[in-house]
Amino acid sequence: MMQADTIRVAVLDDYQGVAAGLADWAGLGPDVAVEFFSEPVPPAQAASRLAPYDVLCLMRERMPLDAALIAALPALKLVVFTGGRNPSVDVAALAARGIPVCNTRNGEGGLATAELTTALMLACARHLPREFANMAGGRWQETLGEGLEGRTLGLVGLGRIGARVAAVGRALGMRVTAWSPNLTPARAEAGGAALATREALFSESDVVSLHMVLAPATRGIVGAAEIARMRRGAILINTSRGPLVDEAALIAALREGRIRAGLDVFDREPLPADHPLRGLPNAVLTPHLGYVTESTFRMFYEDTVEAIAAWRRGAPVRLATA
Repeated sequence: MMQADTIRVAVLDDYQGVAAGLADWAGLGPDVAVEFFSEPVPPAQAASRLAPYDVLCLMRERMPLDAALIAALPALKLVVFTGGRNPSVDVAALAARGIPVCNTRNGEGGLATAELTTALMLACARHLPREFANMAGGRWQETLGEGLEGRTLGLVGLGRIGARVAAVGRALGMRVTAWSPNLTPARAEAGGAALATREALFSESDVVSLHMVLAPATRGIVGAAEIARMRRGAILINTSRGPLVDEAALIAALREGRIRAGLDVFDREPLPADHPLRGLPNAVLTPHLGYVTESTFRMFYEDTVEAIAAWRRGAPVRLATA
């Protein structure tokens, strides 16, 4: 039987079931009971299932924590989320209750996401999922792939991850351009790209890759007009956030066979089994794997344990602000 003074910790959305082995949870002490959730908690059940816990440990933005849910969690005393920022957590509502919110280090500086971006780009250009299925089914080659040398890579956003993707594009012999609302020629050059207008980037690129933070100003920044400007057969890569793209317009373009897409992020995650994006032959889909590497997760969970231990000592670390 659990003691009345036991601190209950919920580690949410541990999809791979690896959290227990990547950090020293036992080191938190015998009066701390840690429970791991490998399946997503449905929003309708979140209040009842999470109500007993003193500490919630969130994996990135997988579990939204809004003011209504916070108000329904009377035992809550600490929230730790992985990564440096989490817009799905209402930090102000937690602060109003005096509940500290801690974050962790970001991981590998965006390298893992840049690697996956490259993998999706190559998978689309060389039809790898289709040829993998052919081999698994006992068949041989059926497609003609495309080389990327001499092609144009257009980056929407040229921050930490975008600059890494630009470097890969240059290494592959691609012409790299970039656009974002505040990007200057000097900053584009420093990031390894030539500054383009928004219109030119979408109309002239063979591959368009998105690398922007989701915010009110960037939601839907790739709409029907941008998708319509893309070259026939061009590839759209999104490893940033699903809502950057008008999903309905994207699905329509894919169904018409006008473009191809490599997508790691979606409006709704996990992506429902009957979602119309599933099964489209010109869409390569991965389940939000951009940051999902062993080294990153080890860092996330070690930092999470450190944050809980520091909070117990009365000196919380890496406090997030609203």
